[in-house]
Amino acid sequence: MRHTLTALLAAVALSACATSGRVAPEAAGPVSLVAAPGLPAPPQAKFYADCIAQAAAANTYDREANLIRFTCNGAAAQAFFEGLAAYSAEIGAERTGEGRIMRFTQKVGQSVRGLDYCWQETGAAPGYGCTVIFNVGAFLAK
Repeated sequence: MRHTLTALLAAVALSACATSGRVAPEAAGPVSLVAAPGLPAPPQAKFYADCIAQAAAANTYDREANLIRFTCNGAAAQAFFEGLAAYSAEIGAERTGEGRIMRFTQKVGQSVRGLDYCWQETGAAPGYGCTVIFNVGAFLAK
């Protein structure tokens, strides 16, 4: 279980880097294969880890181009949705429509492609869900 959680937290950290839109500059010299030391994960990292773990266990993930979309629901999604309340409001990343309240981890542009988000169904069948994006690069297309 500990190795699984460690792997999930590593995946979350990589996902955060991969979805930030930053590209590492080309190396001017030899490439270093030494990884930077890790820092303790903040409490909100557990939202990602719990959602990815549930989606992996339930096989509720799919592919869009070079992205893997992990989708969780229930208690894990509700905790993530509630955890996003103040942050999404602060950055203007909460939207309402089509029977849902949606909270994003980043500002929303023209599309939600590549963004992590959670929602609360407000219609006849209330519930919670989240989608966490993991950018894996071209390897997924092979």
